[in-house]
Amino acid sequence: MSSSVAGLSVTVEFGGGAELLFDKKKRHELNLPGDEWTLKRLLFWLRDNLLTERPELFMQGDTVRPGILILVNDADWELLSTSTKVGHVHRLTGELDSEVKAWGFSREDEIGSVSPQY
Repeated sequence: MSSSVAGLSVTVEFGGGAELLFDKKKRHELNLPGDEWTLKRLLFWLRDNLLTERPELFMQGDTVRPGILILVNDADWELLSTSTKVGHVHRLTGELDSEVKAWGFSREDEIGSVSPQY
C-alpha cells in the first residue's frame, strides 16, 4: 500500500502583464497536494504561494479581478461548455479572435456578446 498522497499536476501560464505579479515568470509547472481541487482553491493557492506582489491586481474577493481571463485547456472557464456557441467576445487583446476561429465558430454562430464587467 502506497503512503503517497495523490495530487494534481498542472501548468499555470500568465500573460498580458500578469506574470509581473508572479516573479516575472510566465510559466509554472505545479504538483499540487491532495485530490480535491477547484479553480477557486487554485486561485487562493496561487495567491498564497506564488504571488510576489500587488495581490489587489490579481484577486478581488474570492475570484480574479475583472479583466483577467482564465483559460482552462485554452477555453474560457466561465463562458464555454459543450453546448455553448460563441461568435463575438469583447476582449482586451486581439488574440481571442483567432482562437474563436480555430474552434470552428463564426460570426453567424453569434448568440450574443459577452463583455467584461468593470
